[in-house]
Amino acid sequence: MTSAVHPPAHRQAFLGGLLLAIVGAIFFSAKAIVAKLMYRYQVDAVMVITLRMVFAFPMFFAVAIWKSRTNPPLARADYLRITVLGLMGYYLSSFLDFLGLQYISAGLERLILFLTPSFVMLIAFLFFKRKVGWIEWAALLVSYFGTVLVLMHDLNTGGSNVMLGSALVLGSAFTYSIYLISSGELVRRVGAVRLVAYAMCVSSVACVIQFFILRSPGELLTQAAGVYQLSLFNSVFCTVLPVFLTMVAVERIGAPTAAQAGLVGPVSTLFMGAALLDEPITGIQLTGTALVLAGMWLLSRKKV
Repeated sequence: MTSAVHPPAHRQAFLGGLLLAIVGAIFFSAKAIVAKLMYRYQVDAVMVITLRMVFAFPMFFAVAIWKSRTNPPLARADYLRITVLGLMGYYLSSFLDFLGLQYISAGLERLILFLTPSFVMLIAFLFFKRKVGWIEWAALLVSYFGTVLVLMHDLNTGGSNVMLGSALVLGSAFTYSIYLISSGELVRRVGAVRLVAYAMCVSSVACVIQFFILRSPGELLTQAAGVYQLSLFNSVFCTVLPVFLTMVAVERIGAPTAAQAGLVGPVSTLFMGAALLDEPITGIQLTGTALVLAGMWLLSRKKV
């Protein structure tokens, strides 16, 4: 009797976690679409990232306060590490990403960012002497070849700034991979939710300081209504919500399966870009996207 009940219940929980991971991946990928829509209002990356973090800050700050009251206090060294990680993983990485999006398509941006796991692998191989098998090297070559295909296609259609935008987004993926490697031990001690909440608060403060240095404070209050609406959507649905959806999904179905569910991200961006930004979908883009997804799928399978 008991054995007949638990398997369906377990499967239902698994499917629920998988759905959360997929929805989280789609919403997180949509930030590129939202940023491109905001650029139509003649705002720049500084404004996009500042408004995103200003709206997101109260939500992450509330979680940070909650975690500080329900968890043991951290050492001063931990706060210093979290500050550095927040500046690296959520401030610098996000800023480079939004800068790059001014010059390249949302589809190419998502493909480049999706190479982050391969950068993690390469850094671990070069600096931590981690062994890398032939399957992982093959996955790397396949995914990089797919990205180059899409990059060459965009170079032919998007002009000289495509290389600049791609380099900026590549820098975003690289800095975020350093964040992932550096945060491993801290996540185990501090907890994923607490670390993200604290790091996001650090990033929000850094974005506001940057804005006050580069822009007049009054510009935050004089934008078109559409800029604020898109920023609010970007903060809630493309930043806060996917972070916590992914965390719940990892808890339910495990990190490897959640990572595989994230493969839907570049595909969703490609089609959202076509529907909302009139970005064309060509055979080369589909082939390149398929190659990147295949490479990252091989890497995720290897980690299981």
